[in-house]
Order: sequence, then C-alpha cells, then structure tokens
Amino acid sequence: MKPPVTFNLKQYLDRACVRVDAALDQLLPPETAAPPTIHKAMRYSIFAGGKRIRPVLCLAACEAVGGKPATAMPLACAVECIHTYSLIHDDLPSMDDDDLRRGKPTNHKVFGEGIAVLAGDALLTEAFAMVAKSNPPKRYPVGALVSDLAMAAGSLRLIAGQVQDLENEERRASLEEVKTTHLNKTAALITTSIRLGAMAGNATPSELKRLTRYGLDLGVAFQVIDDILDATSTKEIMGKSVRADEKNKKSTFPTVLGLDKSRQYAADLIADAHKQLSVFGKPADPLRAIADFFLTRKN
Repeated sequence: MKPPVTFNLKQYLDRACVRVDAALDQLLPPETAAPPTIHKAMRYSIFAGGKRIRPVLCLAACEAVGGKPATAMPLACAVECIHTYSLIHDDLPSMDDDDLRRGKPTNHKVFGEGIAVLAGDALLTEAFAMVAKSNPPKRYPVGALVSDLAMAAGSLRLIAGQVQDLENEERRASLEEVKTTHLNKTAALITTSIRLGAMAGNATPSELKRLTRYGLDLGVAFQVIDDILDATSTKEIMGKSVRADEKNKKSTFPTVLGLDKSRQYAADLIADAHKQLSVFGKPADPLRAIADFFLTRKN
C-alpha cells in the first residue's frame, strides 16, 4: 500500500501568491498614475515580498466550503492591502520605529514619513474599493462583506489592538491583557480573511462559525510564535528587526508565560484549530497545512 500523499504547502502558497500578485497589480493604480510618488510608495510595500498568508487563507477558506477561489480574489487582495497599510504605519518612528521590513528598508525610510502615512491611508481606502467590486453569493451581500472587514480593521479591533500594544509598553500586562491585545491587533484581520473567503464560497452559518473559531485560534497562535521569534531569532532570518519588543519594553506572550509555556500555548491553539476543521473534507487540507505551518514557521 502506498503511503498517503502529504499536502505540498509550498507549492500551494507559491501558486496562490502568483495569482494574488497578478490580481493586486490589476486592481491597484499603476505607478504612472498621477501623482506617481504615492503609487510608487503603495506598490513598494505591497510588492516588497511576504508570504501572502492572509489572502491565501481567504482563498483557501473559499475552497474549503466548495467555492471557487476566483470569487474570493478581490477580498483576498483587500485584506492584503489592509495588512500592508498596517505594517507601513506600524513601522513609523511614532509607532514601532523600524528600519527594515521583509528584508527591505521600511516605507518611510525610502519615501519619507509623510508619503508613508499617505501610502498606508491609500491602501486602506483601496481595500474597500476592491470589496465593492466583488460578486459574492446572495447569502452574503457586499454590505455584509464591507461590514465584516470594517469591523476587523477599525477602532474596535485592529486599531484597538495597536493602541493596546502601545499602552502595554513599559508596564507588565497580564496574560489576559496580552491575549486581548492580539485578538484585536493580529487575530482580527486573519479571522476576517478566512470569514470573507468562506462567505464568498457561500458557507453555511455553521461552517462560518467553525472557520471563525479556526481563525481566532490561528491568529493568536501566529502572534505567540511571532513573539517567540522576536526574542530568539535573527534579523537575517526574520527579514526585519528583532528584539523590538525588548527595546520597546512591551509585554508579550514570552514575557508573561516564558518561552516553553508560550510554545505549548501556541500548540494548544493549533490543536483546537484542527478540531474546528474536523467536519470539513479534503478541500480544507490547505487550511490544515497552514495551521501546522503557523506553529513551525521560522520567520
């Protein structure tokens, strides 16, 4: 008997990244559009590399519920625009003050702080234009998609998490406070990426509920591992500055739990994520492989 075929996540990610990049190139204004400076800055950060995990999760969730990934592509591009905007702003001197992102100088280092702020603003706005151009099934009208994304990106989730992250500097936050921060700052956008893909695939309410729980598990686990890597990895491996949390005196999962308990916490979250996928068939294999990747990633 032949051994079972292992899902090839690298091939899946590579193929999906090519499709996402092509779609982003079509959906965003070209560099030559006036004024060219802002469009060069937007495209500099969007096409600076990265694994495209959030858009891939969006496409994979659509597949998992039997949908066609092409239906979810505008939504996948929208979440990548919002993610990139958040990174541009995150790196600013007034925020985390980072010089390196994805192995390249950060946006404000290349274009200046003013253009970097505006590039982030523009990407955020373009994201909602992309959602408006989508063609979801009747169960989930465009208004529902806009509302879901706006909640994830707004002052109650992503921005709330950034505020909480800043307020956690130079103080010892509790585990619950750190978890709440990253349910907002990191997990909200990862979760809505999955939800948008599932809705584009016409998920049933019960499927959407399970995939939402999967996304929350995945999002917090991603941040736990990110905190561990910031404390233990190198700039060369990560493609960005390390020890940033220590420099900014932030409360992180390792500072409140220690490294070993943080690793176990992440493993428990990924185990629960797999449990949420138990009712889905083979089309959910990409989501299963991504969950395992989140636990073992090195950058």
